Amino acid sequence: MLLVPALAVLPFHFGFFASGPLDAITDVGGVRVAHLTKIAGDDIRTGATAVLPNDDPWDRKVSAAFFAFNGNGEMTGTHWIDESGYLEEPVVLTDTLDVGRAVDGVVSWVIEHHPAVGRGDDVPLPVVAECDDGFLNDIQARAVSAADVVRLLDSAAPGEFARGSVGAGTGMNAFGFRGGIGSASRVLPTDLGGYRVGVLVNDNTGSSRRQLRILGVPVGERLLYEDKPVVPKRTALRGRLAEGSIVIVVATDAPLDSRQLRALALRAAMGMARTGLTSSLGSGDLILAFSTTQVFPRIADFTVAPPKEPILEDDDALDALYTATAEATEASIYDALFEATTMTGRNGATVYALQAPAVLEMLRAARAIP
Repeated sequence: MLLVPALAVLPFHFGFFASGPLDAITDVGGVRVAHLTKIAGDDIRTGATAVLPNDDPWDRKVSAAFFAFNGNGEMTGTHWIDESGYLEEPVVLTDTLDVGRAVDGVVSWVIEHHPAVGRGDDVPLPVVAECDDGFLNDIQARAVSAADVVRLLDSAAPGEFARGSVGAGTGMNAFGFRGGIGSASRVLPTDLGGYRVGVLVNDNTGSSRRQLRILGVPVGERLLYEDKPVVPKRTALRGRLAEGSIVIVVATDAPLDSRQLRALALRAAMGMARTGLTSSLGSGDLILAFSTTQVFPRIADFTVAPPKEPILEDDDALDALYTATAEATEASIYDALFEATTMTGRNGATVYALQAPAVLEMLRAARAIP
C-alpha cells in the first residue's frame, strides 16, 4: 500500500514507503546538517555543507561504509572508513579546490572540541567530498576558508534545513538545469522494524539534459531546447566541468554493520540510475552510508556501557531498507532540481532552474502523479 506523507518538500510523493515528517536526512534521529553559502560580486558562487551523524562523532563513532560508483572525484578519509568500518568525523561537502581548506577546518574543529587530539589522543582523517562548481563560480579564488568550516560545523543542527542552491550546492548544475542540495527520507512500517533512511545529495551531474527522467517520464528530452544555459565564449564545457559529479550521503537508524551499509550504498546508486544518470567517464559519483545506532565509544568502558544492539539480520527488513534507500536517493535528486534557483555567475554564465509547473503537468499527463 502506498503511504503518502503529510509533509514533503517535493510537490509529489512516490514509492512503497512513507516519508518522514521533514522528508530529509534529518528524519534519522541525531543527524545534523548545516550550510555555508558564499555569493559575492559577479563570480563567487560556492559554499560548504556539513552532515554529522551525532553531536560528537569523534567520541561516538558510527558504523559506516564508502562506495565509489565512479571515482573521478574525491572524498577524503575513505581509506580509513573502508579499513575500520566506522565514521569518526563530520562529513563536509564543498567545491573541488576548497577540499584542502575544508580538511584544515575539520581538524581545527575537532581540536577545538577535543584538545588532546595529536597530544595523547588519536588524530582525525577528515571526510571531505567535492564537486566542481567552476562553471558559475571562480573556483580558483578558493572562497571557503578553514575558519568558515569551523563556524559551519558549530552551526550544524537537527531539524529542517534549506535545499537547492545553498551550501555546497550553491554553484552546482544538473542535467543542464540548476542543481545542488537535495534530501529525502523513507520510513519502514512497524512490522519491518519502523527503521528510517535519509539521504542528502549534492547534485552536479553535468549538462546532458537528454538523460533526465522523472518517475520514468523523459522530462529532459521534452525540455531539450527550453531555457538552455548561457555559455560564455571563453568557457569550455568539457571534461569534469561538463560531465559533473554527485555526492550521496545515506543515514539510517537501522543497526547495520559496515558490510551491510556498503550494500545500502550500492542501492543508492540504483536510485541515481532511475533519474537517467549513467555515470560518465568524467563523473565522480561517491556514496557514504552510516548507521546512527551502531555507535563505538572512543574509550569503551564495558563495565558500564550497555551492549550494542545486535546488527539487523531480518532479510525482509534488509530488502525493505534497500528499496527505501533507492527511493530516497531518487527523490533527493528530484528535490535538488525542484528547489534550485536560476543563477548567473562567472563571466556571465547563466543556468536556469527547472520549470516546475511544466514538469508537473508532464507528470500528470503521463499519470505518474495524481
